[in-house]
Amino acid sequence: MKVFEVLPNSPKSRYHGRVSPFFYHPRMLSYDFGPRHPLKPERLRRAVELLKAYGVQPTDPGPGTSQDALRVHDPEYVEVVRRLSDREPLDTPVMREHGFGSVDNPVFSGMYEASLAYTSGSARAAEAVRDGEPLAFGLAGGLHHAHRDRASGFCIFNDAAVAIDILKERFRRVAYVDIDVHHGDGVQWLFYDDPDVLTCSIHESPRSLFPGTGDVHETGAALSALNVPLEAGTTGDTWLWAFKEAVIPTMESFRPEAVVLQMGTDPHYLDPLAHLRVAAQEWLEAVKLVKDLGLPMVAVGGGGYEITCVPRMWCAAVLGLMGIPFEDRVASTHAEEWRMPTFFDHQLPQPRGLGRDEAEQVVSIVRSRLKAVA
Repeated sequence: MKVFEVLPNSPKSRYHGRVSPFFYHPRMLSYDFGPRHPLKPERLRRAVELLKAYGVQPTDPGPGTSQDALRVHDPEYVEVVRRLSDREPLDTPVMREHGFGSVDNPVFSGMYEASLAYTSGSARAAEAVRDGEPLAFGLAGGLHHAHRDRASGFCIFNDAAVAIDILKERFRRVAYVDIDVHHGDGVQWLFYDDPDVLTCSIHESPRSLFPGTGDVHETGAALSALNVPLEAGTTGDTWLWAFKEAVIPTMESFRPEAVVLQMGTDPHYLDPLAHLRVAAQEWLEAVKLVKDLGLPMVAVGGGGYEITCVPRMWCAAVLGLMGIPFEDRVASTHAEEWRMPTFFDHQLPQPRGLGRDEAEQVVSIVRSRLKAVA
């Protein structure tokens, strides 16, 4: 399998020692639902530490403002987030109406500022691409479940949707590609009726995983939503085949001028919250396929809950997208301590080919649509 370039003696990055289009600040680590919650800021901190070992220096995007969130969220909802963040008392029905108080989205002090912080990273990355940068990163973001007026699935503000909205100021047609194991429902519904935004999501079937949406028949205005649901247990070879056969041709047919790539790592076979069986290098091959389209890109983070996987996969994706060659062995003093000595998985889940029949049915539907609009 040909993934991002891996060399036996990798040179220092051309970004070494200078500011890169990688937007991050430690204030983003304050987006923290508590020690028992699966979304742990430590995964982001470790990814950034690994990237620094390769010379990628973060740029502070600033704390963000309400204007970033108001691009895609209702003012009433943004105000509710602020009030809950300040611990102002709100009626339980109001909290539930806006998605708070559940196990997934518990209220915590400072969550308004923390949510603006990660949103700022994606917003500034999008502004950089809008203004001519070919590639920029908001790795703290990718929180794709937030709706216009409701938090959902660990997500308060939908930074990926904010990035799309910013890109639309320059680019007429924008694509969103989501490789998280969960359906990118928040982004899809926010742009479902916009024929100039294509949302593509490859994910575990809604029959077995949150949020219970993302059926292949959810197509949006003018076929502007593509969903590739795969059965629980699907292996990475099938996952990657479906990505190549459904997502890439749909992107080519849509002919976008820019793309937002959501890089959730939770399709990985070790992830505790889902049931796909994808290896790191198979996931990275999908990232490479999007890069090979040659479009201006904003790359954001997303899900991923196995601490030995998320940092190395994000690091490899960022290095690959930047064109920085790297060895398979992780060049960091923390590699052994963090139990991630290599970027790639050296043992693939067996047997191979699981989920192929179901994937072929989905791909057949997608091919029929593409043929009809050709």
